Amino acid sequence: MKRLFLISSLILIGVWAASAQKYALIDMEYILKNIPAYEMTNEQLSQVSKKWQNEVEALQQEAQNMYKTYQSDLVFLSAEMKSQREEEIVKKEQEAQDLKRKYFGADGELYKKRASLMKPIQDEIYNAVKEIAEDKGYQIVVDRASAMSIIFASPKIDISNEVLTKLGYSK
Repeated sequence: MKRLFLISSLILIGVWAASAQKYALIDMEYILKNIPAYEMTNEQLSQVSKKWQNEVEALQQEAQNMYKTYQSDLVFLSAEMKSQREEEIVKKEQEAQDLKRKYFGADGELYKKRASLMKPIQDEIYNAVKEIAEDKGYQIVVDRASAMSIIFASPKIDISNEVLTKLGYSK
């Protein structure tokens, strides 16, 4: 009986403490779509990505052409020349893979460039959200765009437009 009372009391205290907190939501996708610097950054990243992709594809095409030439010359080549050409083709393919990894790998140039260009925008948004949260007494601000577990949230607690206004992009 005492355990049941203790557990019930703890649950009631937890519910009371949770209800005393103020929550707010933001929609990061919505905010970012309304910031022109973000769109320009995305365009810049897209152009760099296409340029690098063309470089990688050029190397891959070169390796493919070397292989086709090798296939057509195969009958006329000595064992030593075959081995040499195969090594050259493998080397060219490896060069293409290394370049692809350098540009598009998990810690590649594109990732680093995206991080360096997006960080100032993200920091600006974070500071605006933090300032609004402190001014209005919010203990938690959740990003509805990345919080997959939110099934429904009242638009009354969405402060995305306030964030945009704080950043100077009135909506």
